[in-house]
Amino acid sequence: MTADTTESTQTEAAMNLLFVDDEANILSALKRLFRPRGYRIHTAGSGAAGLACLEENRIDLVISDMRMPEMDGAAFLQQVNQRWPGTVRVLLTGYADITSTIEAVNKGRIYHYISKPWEDNDILLTVQRGLEQRALEQERLRLVLLTQKQNRELRDLNTRLEDKVTARTSELQQTVSFLALANDNLDQSYRGTVEVFSHLIAMREHTDNKQPRLIAEQAGQLAEAMGMDAAERQQLHYAALLRNLGKLCLKDKLLTRPFSDLDETERETFTRHPLLGEGLLMALEPLQAATRLIRHQHEHVDGTGFPDHLHNADIPLGARILKVVGDFHDMQWGLLARKRFSRREARDFLLSHQNAQYDARVVRVFCEQLGHTENPAQHPGAHCVKSNGLREGMVLAQDLLMHDNVLLLARGHRLSEGLIARIARLEKSTHTDFDIYVTDTASHSA
Repeated sequence: MTADTTESTQTEAAMNLLFVDDEANILSALKRLFRPRGYRIHTAGSGAAGLACLEENRIDLVISDMRMPEMDGAAFLQQVNQRWPGTVRVLLTGYADITSTIEAVNKGRIYHYISKPWEDNDILLTVQRGLEQRALEQERLRLVLLTQKQNRELRDLNTRLEDKVTARTSELQQTVSFLALANDNLDQSYRGTVEVFSHLIAMREHTDNKQPRLIAEQAGQLAEAMGMDAAERQQLHYAALLRNLGKLCLKDKLLTRPFSDLDETERETFTRHPLLGEGLLMALEPLQAATRLIRHQHEHVDGTGFPDHLHNADIPLGARILKVVGDFHDMQWGLLARKRFSRREARDFLLSHQNAQYDARVVRVFCEQLGHTENPAQHPGAHCVKSNGLREGMVLAQDLLMHDNVLLLARGHRLSEGLIARIARLEKSTHTDFDIYVTDTASHSA
């Protein structure tokens, strides 16, 4: 089978997308969605045809269905990863494909997976961020090579004139500054992807999409008070945002009822979600410390928790913190018991179960901080502007949401000229007038 290629009148810089699916209607739907947005579109009806297309074209991003005859999506994306590692890989899958999805994550090193049926805004945002991250990575590699080249030149010039050495040193320092900036931008893009995942998890659980961020902020404040360093707090922040990632693999009926109402079989299935979350993140090396906290977030200090029945200090401190803060909010959302606890009732439950379910010291420090973290004040100096009042370097003081509470950009995101232009285009295309709260300087990172 040969790849079918559709081109619109674009410049040489247009991004090339490849869609691989054995269902023609899926390929048609994807072409209709992406073609008007300035991409060059390539389609293939099988994994073999997709590989042939990649051999003949420079493809920036590929979206592949999981279930295809002869070569499934996991096998196809594994070959793409081996032969074209710079191509962004996205998997299109159904909820029932979790085993194959984990295989694709591990072997194909996919950037993201999208569940069918998809939301247009979600898949557009995923592709946009995937391409942005690819561009940042390419720029980072370019700067690394440039730095190495200039280092070699510097060693050669060191045997010559001192003034040339000084000039090259200045150039090298400037290049290192650019490299640091590129790494900072890549890290910000990475954090943005984690924020989007946490928002999707909250939507699946039918909770407030701001809840994961609040849990992450309170966990971070508690961790700082208990002496965890900045790197450990960053991993705890990621773990708090992704703590329920494994629930995306569970059936809706297990997520719409509190844990206390589940029967023995349902509880056994439900308690696997920390392991599923750990498995989904297995291939992401920068998140390995966070996955350990996700795995152990439901351990009890008396050894009655799951999945490994750890005791006391055998449970990582970050996981003990996540247990306290997570349960405090889950009780108020009615996720643990049939009734919704009040804030005071949730706090009293923590106190009455310390030294059994919860670390007593963690509970004590958390209760001391509750009055300061439950209603965080708006960042000093924040003000509301329209999109035409945005300037490069401004920082979001509040999450930027669509009218249906879909998260566009998380609080703390620094605005670039390109991002400001995309916000303006989105307003025009959706007939939306955003109220955007910003500060003129960066806030402290989470």
